[in-house]
Amino acid sequence: MNIEAVAKLAKVSTATVSRTINGTAKVSPETAERVHRAIEALNFYPDTNARALGSGRSNLFGLIISDITNPFFPEIVKSFEDFAVANGQDVLISNTNYDSERMKLCVRRMLQRRVDGVAIMTSEMDESLVTSFRRRHIPLVFLDSIAIGPGINCVRIDYTAGINAAVEHLTNLGHHRIAFISGPLRLPSARIRYKAFMESSARDHLDQNPHLMEEGNHRVEGGHEAMQRILTSDAMPTAVLASNDLTAIGAMGAITEAGLRVPEDISVVGYDDIQLSAYTTPPLSTVRLPRAEIARSAFDALLQAMQPGASKPSSGKEYVVHPEFVARKSTGPAPKGH
Repeated sequence: MNIEAVAKLAKVSTATVSRTINGTAKVSPETAERVHRAIEALNFYPDTNARALGSGRSNLFGLIISDITNPFFPEIVKSFEDFAVANGQDVLISNTNYDSERMKLCVRRMLQRRVDGVAIMTSEMDESLVTSFRRRHIPLVFLDSIAIGPGINCVRIDYTAGINAAVEHLTNLGHHRIAFISGPLRLPSARIRYKAFMESSARDHLDQNPHLMEEGNHRVEGGHEAMQRILTSDAMPTAVLASNDLTAIGAMGAITEAGLRVPEDISVVGYDDIQLSAYTTPPLSTVRLPRAEIARSAFDALLQAMQPGASKPSSGKEYVVHPEFVARKSTGPAPKGH
């Protein structure tokens, strides 16, 4: 079965069939529907490799994430894939597991599949890997971790605004001894959040006992272990702010195991607003990052690079995403006497 048979059954030209399949030009909805019905009736599956050779494009975007088990990332994947489907693109997804060596394998896989562009939603990327893409004129979009430049775009989250909103919420409730559990400080995004918290602490004259600062791993067990270390130190906080929601959920578990209550004894705030955070016990106060907006910004940056006349690398563009604070029941007034 071939494209000519599809054209004959749909009563259109082979060029129209090709345009419908590749999404390279506008085709009326009625004509497109006729072509798709003919494709289904004839059980015709276009050869994507042949299409890539003919057009010079694979119609495939790469999406690299850190941790598929962290609910923050599947929500980005879903939104990114929704935009891709709506625009006739496929998506090749790779998961680094926060491992720089695995990152190299992800990059090699993208290059072998001749992707049209790559969205890198992780911090494990080094300059040599960026060079591998740039040498092949493959447009990139990063989440936070790199400066924009030729062929390089960035979706930047205003982490500082989110941290400031969380600290303001807690200080308004009377908290001045606030612990902070960071993510792995080798990651740029974790360092940004840590720095923002330290600046907020200094500005609001919070207790800066070093035992109130612990490093986690952005996972539940990391938050649990970090909170245990805080609770066994000589500094008992009235509140804890975590670098992400999974860390906060782990911290809540450690607080409960210690015979303390959330929020009566210790208030807890997360960061991300994953879907699960609204259903913890108690529901988690957190900083909401709009994943659909992050995914749309990343997809739009790559799509722009594929437009006619965009053969030369663009100068790069920055997309800023603004978080917002969501107050739930894991935060309350500071205990009396503190």
